[in-house]
Amino acid sequence: MAALNIKKGSSSHSAYELRDHSSQVVSSHTLAVIVDNEAGVLARVIGLFSGRGYNIDSLTVAEVDHKGHLSRITIVTRGTPSVIEQIRAQLGRIVPVHEVHDLTVEGPAVERELALFKVAGTGEKRVEALRLADIFRANAVDSTLESFVFEITGTPEKIDAFAELMRPLGLVDVARTGVAALSRGI
Repeated sequence: MAALNIKKGSSSHSAYELRDHSSQVVSSHTLAVIVDNEAGVLARVIGLFSGRGYNIDSLTVAEVDHKGHLSRITIVTRGTPSVIEQIRAQLGRIVPVHEVHDLTVEGPAVERELALFKVAGTGEKRVEALRLADIFRANAVDSTLESFVFEITGTPEKIDAFAELMRPLGLVDVARTGVAALSRGI
């Protein structure tokens, strides 16, 4: 019996290879969610992620309208376009949610993160840590004879790069705020 010579996806009758693999690429997305500032809202939003097994890479939340009692939740998560669209739709169905924006696909956005780094070291390592902090525009907000605490603001990639350079110089501890993001323009 001769082998069939069928090319992948060549037949409209085949159930195999019908999905577009280019649309199934997992990528990072920044979601901005405007919600009522009331007890339990954050738990409901986070419950949506944990209940479906979605991971959150970064989460920030703060009240942005005191008179209107509205808060902004900024979530960085990863998924295929279909998973991200499902997350957006499910977030939009939660009652205290007013708006859901995927800043990654809606156009250019500005993302920043604040981080504190504690670096312990003496001698040449201490001098090198100060030099690198200057290059990265990090501020020394605390200093002792044994350590520094640096404050740095920038993109998550900048924060990651600073952390990698500080590790061999005596990085002791890191605290990160998570991503704050806004779309550019009007």
